[in-house]
Amino acid sequence: MHFSPADLILNQDGSVYHLHLRPEHIAQNIITVGDPDRVAMVSSFFDSIEFKTQKREFVTHTGLYKNKRLTVISTGIGTDNIEIVMNELDALINIDLEKRQAKAKTQALNIIRIGTSGTLSPNIPLDSLLVSQQAIGLDTLMCFYELSQTENENKIGKELQNSLQIPFQPYIVTASDALQKQIAYDLIAGNTLTCCGFYAPQGRKMRYAPKIENYLEKLQNFSCLPISNFEMETAGYYALGRILGHNMLSLNAIVANRAKNTFSIQAEKTISNLIEKVLDRI
Repeated sequence: MHFSPADLILNQDGSVYHLHLRPEHIAQNIITVGDPDRVAMVSSFFDSIEFKTQKREFVTHTGLYKNKRLTVISTGIGTDNIEIVMNELDALINIDLEKRQAKAKTQALNIIRIGTSGTLSPNIPLDSLLVSQQAIGLDTLMCFYELSQTENENKIGKELQNSLQIPFQPYIVTASDALQKQIAYDLIAGNTLTCCGFYAPQGRKMRYAPKIENYLEKLQNFSCLPISNFEMETAGYYALGRILGHNMLSLNAIVANRAKNTFSIQAEKTISNLIEKVLDRI
């Protein structure tokens, strides 16, 4: 398969278009964060940094931590950005960029998201750490991809669509079992709802009337798959990981409790604790 210059866009130096990376710039183990400023927070723990670059919101640092070569990349917010990041990371290892052809033998990356999230459950305390065992995509990204779903995943998606009365079926995808056992074995296990926005799609009320009545209550009472927390990227990661063949894990620092309307006063400390835990276990 040959990829045209319009499909696979490269910069003049041969790097992929948005991330501005070449294959030698990334490690097999990749940590992703939403906030560009958080890249330096992660790499500050590195013993050495061999490479740095930035283009738009995409900041990348690659270096060594206790003799392990790691890459940390910022993605910005939302599954639209995740779609760019996942496709370009995959291109770096599974496409010969000079020949513009897919490699005969594919490789799998280990990609671990470190992010913040708000919980829907009154029983999950602020500043706890949660692993997304399953992610539910309340966005339309998978309307444009062929995502393989199990019978049970399809059933859950249809039930949630009916409950919320929305015009598309949400998708459900699971995390890498191996990465969960390696990194998240002592974290709270939850089912994460990935939303297409921060305000109305997460039940926040500003200067408008919400379209879906009793939205948070419907999510809290959804019995087919208890929903533990909200955020804006995980389902996109898990779905594209399944499609492209990469190992995915999303970890969340719980900084808000929507059931109690509370917010952490030590969010940065909680995030730092999560970063150190991941670096030591990856």
